[in-house]
Amino acid sequence: MALTDAFIAELKHENSLTQKILEKVPFEYKDWQPHEKSMTIGRLATHIADTAKWASDVINIDDFDFMKDYDFTSPPAASQEELMKRFQTNLNNAVSDLSKTNDEDLEKIWTVRRGEQVIYKLPKKVAIRGWALSHMIHHRGQLSVYIRLLNIPVPGMYGPSADEKM
Repeated sequence: MALTDAFIAELKHENSLTQKILEKVPFEYKDWQPHEKSMTIGRLATHIADTAKWASDVINIDDFDFMKDYDFTSPPAASQEELMKRFQTNLNNAVSDLSKTNDEDLEKIWTVRRGEQVIYKLPKKVAIRGWALSHMIHHRGQLSVYIRLLNIPVPGMYGPSADEKM
C-alpha cells in the first residue's frame, strides 16, 4: 500500500469521528468560551473544520510562510450548515490532493516559517501526520471538553463515551 493511500484512509477515518463532534456544536452558544484565553466554541469548531486543509497546504506549498500563506482574519463559521460545508470541502480537497501525490513527494521537506524565522523543516509525510491529523485530534479533544462543559452529550470517538454507548 502506498503511503498516500494510508494517509487517505486515516484522514477519512479520523474525519468521520470529527464529523460526529462537529455536529454537536451548539451555534446558539458560538461565542461561549470556557476561559478568557480560550477560543470561543465557534472559533474552535471552525479551526477543526479547517485542519484537513493543512494536508493540502503541506502537499501544495513547499515553503509555508505564516506571514503570507495563512489568513489569521478568517471569520468563524456562522452556522452549523456553514461549518459542515467547510469541513467537507476541506476534507474533499485534502483527499483529492493526496490522491495526486506519490510517496517520493512525501519525502520532500516542508518548511514552515514566519517571515525569516524558520519554525520547522520536516519531511512532508511527517508534516501531514502532525499538522493535519494530530493537530485535528488535539483540537477535537478540546472541543469534547467544551461540549461536556455545556452539558451536551459527547459522542464516543475510539470507543464509548459516558453519553454514547457503542
